[in-house]
Amino acid sequence: MLTRRRLLAQGLASTAIVSVGAVVNVGNALVRKRPHVVAAKRRDETIRNLGGMGDGYKMTLRRDGSHLIAVNDGPGWTEPVRAFYTTRLWRMDGDPDDPRFGALPGYPVLNRSERPPEAPHYYGHGVIQVGDTIYQFLGTLDHAEDRPRRWIGAKLIYSTDNGATWRNQDSSTPVMWEDWKEQTRERLAFLEPDGCFSLLSILQYGAAQAGPDGYVHVYGLNGSVDGRMNELVLFRIKPQDLTNRKAYRFFAGRDRAGRPYWSADIARRQPVHIFPQGWVNSVNLFPGDLVIESWLPSVVYHPALGLYMMSSAGIGVAPDGTEFGKPSYLGLWVADQPTGPWRQIHEDMAWTPGGDPLSRAYAPQIAPGWIAPDGRSFWLVWPDLKGIREFGASEGEVEKALAKATNAEERATIETGVVRQFMPGFSFNMQRIDLTLA
Repeated sequence: MLTRRRLLAQGLASTAIVSVGAVVNVGNALVRKRPHVVAAKRRDETIRNLGGMGDGYKMTLRRDGSHLIAVNDGPGWTEPVRAFYTTRLWRMDGDPDDPRFGALPGYPVLNRSERPPEAPHYYGHGVIQVGDTIYQFLGTLDHAEDRPRRWIGAKLIYSTDNGATWRNQDSSTPVMWEDWKEQTRERLAFLEPDGCFSLLSILQYGAAQAGPDGYVHVYGLNGSVDGRMNELVLFRIKPQDLTNRKAYRFFAGRDRAGRPYWSADIARRQPVHIFPQGWVNSVNLFPGDLVIESWLPSVVYHPALGLYMMSSAGIGVAPDGTEFGKPSYLGLWVADQPTGPWRQIHEDMAWTPGGDPLSRAYAPQIAPGWIAPDGRSFWLVWPDLKGIREFGASEGEVEKALAKATNAEERATIETGVVRQFMPGFSFNMQRIDLTLA
């Protein structure tokens, strides 16, 4: 009988296999045929909850084998709770059998408990480390008061000394959290009228980071409403030019030979993939809150199989248009190139980890350093908002409790306690995914 520990250990085999697939004779030469990925299976018996309250969990692999993880809307693994961070970077060491977490020293503090409710918020998304330099994009919202707020822009920050000190996109320091009037195209990487490229996810190539063509590939959503949020768009850039917005080149379709066409004009962008419609909420549980980030993907290069893998999820929408009224949609895809075409290998129309029908899992992330050397499995990470509708119904009581706090630390402690009470799965959940190869 397989124990949990053996199942975990099998996820990252100790013996590396450089490539998999049958050896065939082509023109009197023996070549290894690339295996065909037929399907993927979620192994519910491997599910673990590792705490770390928050969501997002965008990851990048560092040269020493550790991961950096962006955690939004929570204290992460801080004990005792001293702040409720809008975003923070954490380091994860170890393999799936024994991961260990620690905050990244030097990361600019963005403590929601200290900021006025009306102040702009910034949420950590795509992150990548190239050598000693870390780049991160943070999404920001518009200032609407008469409708649900929508994603409108992305700020880029970076560190050239392994995270000890951080800079704005223009190289100035310290990092500034621009107020509404200060959010301009000169200060933000993106600030588009339709909100495209506000939520960004960076393709992960492992510790090498840049792809075979020398580029970093960055995926975004084409807007903040259904019909646009389900359209996946893409730009590429040399790593050393990430802070130069003018150097970004956007996927703009294909030429007559089927080769990708890249344009400096963002208006010429074309989707590289379109997810199903019907999985983006139009109304929010919390008045004045934001539209949920459905369909923001996690994309990694799978070295053993020589292909690209993508996970993404759409939020289950209730009949009244609010979010998390039913389980989410989970999809897994593979492609030969970052531009696709993307072939689906798994679909859950009701994603319920562990078979729990009340689960509200979302934002699935592939851990780039937790792909098995034999190519047959990887690990998926996600947060779960089971209990969010009950939490929403008690919002008035929560506000009363927060009003009694005398300082930011007390507010963070109260908010963390309430969230944990209603939504214990709003944390770092992980599960092994097995691939069927042919």
